[in-house]
Amino acid sequence: MRIGDLAARAGVSVRSVRYYEEQGLLSSVRSPSGQRHYTDYEVERVGFIQRLYAAGLSSRTIAELLPCVEAPSQENSDAAMTRMAQERDRLSAHIEDLVRTRDALDHLMKVAADYRAQL
Repeated sequence: MRIGDLAARAGVSVRSVRYYEEQGLLSSVRSPSGQRHYTDYEVERVGFIQRLYAAGLSSRTIAELLPCVEAPSQENSDAAMTRMAQERDRLSAHIEDLVRTRDALDHLMKVAADYRAQL
């Protein structure tokens, strides 16, 4: 199938498919005229990549996790689990920072409201 067909079947833009290829997350076979061609496997792979993005992972991290899918082994699985745990810790720290920032904003809003009430 061609790139537009893959994009439509996977529910992503053609630009996304091209980006996944640029990042090494997806590959295609080129026709003699240079057109990209894909199989049904790539539809599933794009869905998997989308789920990883939805989990907050970067394309670099996704590329690190793909060996677990491409060549399943205990070692690759352990490496993937370790990497996902690191990403979870990073996200948790970011959430904590966001909560602190929100709390600081709430405090400023209260101070501003109290000041306004005195006008």
